[in-house]
Amino acid sequence: MSATAPAPSSLIAARPTTRAAAPKPVTCQMFETPLIERFSRINPVTPFLFWLPVLGYAAYHAAGNGVGLGVGVALGLAGLLAWTFAEWTLHRYLFHYVGPRPWQRRMHFVLHGVHHDFPQDGDRLVMPLGASIPLGVGFYMIFRAVIGPVLVDPLFVGFALGYLIYDGTHYAIHHFRMSSRWGRWIKRYHIVHHHTGEQARWGVSSPLWDWVFGTMGDSKSSSKVS
Repeated sequence: MSATAPAPSSLIAARPTTRAAAPKPVTCQMFETPLIERFSRINPVTPFLFWLPVLGYAAYHAAGNGVGLGVGVALGLAGLLAWTFAEWTLHRYLFHYVGPRPWQRRMHFVLHGVHHDFPQDGDRLVMPLGASIPLGVGFYMIFRAVIGPVLVDPLFVGFALGYLIYDGTHYAIHHFRMSSRWGRWIKRYHIVHHHTGEQARWGVSSPLWDWVFGTMGDSKSSSKVS
C-alpha cells in the first residue's frame, strides 16, 4: 500500500491561516493575597445597601436634634454641591497623580489606573467599602468640626447622596445603554476623558467644576469618540 503523498508546499502557501485576535481581558488580578483581591472587588449594589440606611438614620437624627425641614433641605443641597467639588478634586489631583517612585506608580494603579486599563470591569466601577467608609468618616468629622454636631447630619446626607449618584452614574456610563438626552451627553462627556488622551473632564456625575475651572478640554475631542 502506497503512502499518501504530502501536499505540495505551494498548496500550503496558498491556504493562509487567519487567527482571530484574542479579546482584550476585562479584568486583572491586582493583589497576590486572595482575601485582599476579593475585597478589591464589589457588587455595584453594595454601596447603596450600606449607605442608604446610614443616611436614613442621619436624617432621623437631624430631625431629633431639631433641624427643620427647610434648613435640612438647604444643608442637604449644600452637601450635594460639596460632593461635586470633592469628586472633581479627588479625580484630578489624587486619582491621576503618578509619582516618580515605584510605590507611587503602584498606588496610582490601585486607586485609579486599573480602571483606565480595564474600564469595563464591573467589579471595580464603584468604590469598595474599605475605601468609602474611611473617606465618609473623614469627611463627616471635618464637616462636624466646621459646622458643629447639630447641622452636620443633613449636610453629610446630601454629600453622601452625591457620592451614591456618582457611583451609580459611573457604573451606568460603562455598563448601560443610556438613551435619554442627559444619559447620552454624560456618557460621551466621560468617555472623552477615557479615550482621547485629554487631561480634562474630571467630573463624572456632573460637569459643573470643569465648566467653572475651564477643564472641559478641546471641544473637538468629542468628535473623536464614536
